[in-house]
Amino acid sequence: MTANWLDAVKWDDKGLVTAIAQDAASGRVLMVAWMNRESLQLTANTGIAHYWSRSRNRLWKKGEESGHLQTVKELRLDCDGDVITMQIEQAGGIACHTGRESCFYRVFRDGEWVVTDAVLKDPHAIYHQH
Repeated sequence: MTANWLDAVKWDDKGLVTAIAQDAASGRVLMVAWMNRESLQLTANTGIAHYWSRSRNRLWKKGEESGHLQTVKELRLDCDGDVITMQIEQAGGIACHTGRESCFYRVFRDGEWVVTDAVLKDPHAIYHQH
C-alpha cells in the first residue's frame, strides 16, 4: 500500500481529520474522533480503528483498554477530503466510554437533552482504574 492516498486527505492545521465510526449493519453513528496520518495508516494496515487522542496527545487504538475493538469494513473520504467515515463492527456492542452503544445517547426534546440509551455496562467494570 502506497502512502500517496494519505495525501488526498485535507489535514487541519494540527494534522488531524474528523473520523466518524458507523455501525456497518445499522448505519448508526457510534462515535466521532480524530485521526492523524499515522492513525489512519495504522487503521488501513491493521483493519482495526486507531485514532489520535487530543486529550492524551497520543495514538489510541480503540478498545486497547476496554477490549471494544472496532473492525473496519470500509473507509470513505468525503468530497472535500476533510472527513473520514468508517463502517465498523463494534466488539462488545459498546463504543462509548460511558458504557453505551453510541456516544450519541442524548436527544434534544422540549428544550433539553434527554438521555435515551441505557448503559449496557458500567464504565468502572470496563476500564481499570490506575
